[in-house]
Amino acid sequence: MNPAAKKLLLLMEEKRTNLCVAADMTTRAELLTLAEAVGPYIVMLKTHIDIIEDFSSDLLVHLRTLAKQHHFMLFEDRKFADIGNTLKLQYAKGVHRIVEWADFVNAHALPGPGVIEALKETAAASGEERGLILLAQMTPKGNLFTEEYTKQTVEFAAAYPDFVIGFIANGGDVTKLAQLAAIASPEHILFAPGVKIGGGGDRLGQQYTTPADVIAAGADIIISGRGVYTSKNPAQAAREYREAGWNAYHART
Repeated sequence: MNPAAKKLLLLMEEKRTNLCVAADMTTRAELLTLAEAVGPYIVMLKTHIDIIEDFSSDLLVHLRTLAKQHHFMLFEDRKFADIGNTLKLQYAKGVHRIVEWADFVNAHALPGPGVIEALKETAAASGEERGLILLAQMTPKGNLFTEEYTKQTVEFAAAYPDFVIGFIANGGDVTKLAQLAAIASPEHILFAPGVKIGGGGDRLGQQYTTPADVIAAGADIIISGRGVYTSKNPAQAAREYREAGWNAYHART
């Protein structure tokens, strides 16, 4: 098993949580404040480092310190999708140098298996334990992820069991999520975004499903953003999501 994936699964059991919080913050202060608040209750923090308006390299030092202090892993939601040489540069170079600090990244399978190969080579060259999550599905209404595309993504992943750790699933549609769970390897971890206690949706087509429903459909890790960080008390909200997600996961397993 991929070493980073093994660490993730061990952390889930140790902390009794399968919650990943999506930190869609635009300033370093907001990001670090949220990470500090939810850190004790999460197994993973999902970032969009490119939307930080006042980014500087020391932000990553602080973020990694919090991850070590509170025992959670970092997932940069980069959604790579390009030719191999460009991918290598995007992953390792520029101001963000993602491979140096993010335990996990994700990518679209659309360009073909070269996406996986390029990211794998870059991770290996870094000397760090890294893992890749492939986008097999997405949650917005009207998306173009067909059943055939999802199936092909799973087939690509099968050729790289030492690097691809799992898939982003459609957390807004439990029927589609269950279809992915049925064809994915038992060793692959399914991540379900679009999770919100109470369900619902937004005006931009995002669909939400409850923690219990996505876990029952086959998800292993729940991803919640606005359900946590828009709360008046993000730490309390994270505790509630942690309890809902872990209870459902424990009951299923």
